[in-house]
Amino acid sequence: MLLGTVIGTVVSSKKDTELEGLPLLLVKGADTEGKATGGVIVAADAVGAGVGELVLYCAGSSARQTAVTKNRPVDHVIMAIVDQVVVGDAVTFTKS
Repeated sequence: MLLGTVIGTVVSSKKDTELEGLPLLLVKGADTEGKATGGVIVAADAVGAGVGELVLYCAGSSARQTAVTKNRPVDHVIMAIVDQVVVGDAVTFTKS
């Protein structure tokens, strides 16, 4: 699993029928403090995440293991909205 921040949405007027009704979001990699660190990917949203939220996402065949994405042609899926990150004894991120 990877940490990322939702930075936008992807709107498509035409797409494969397997992707119909599946929200697509832009996610930028993030560190344990919620600060942007990586590249941008498009992820299917399985949990109703919104712009600005820190999320957990996965890539590859694992992306097709959620109930929403099972057997769908996706390479990335958002599968959790992060409320808090704790590293050791320190809270490094808390959702506002």
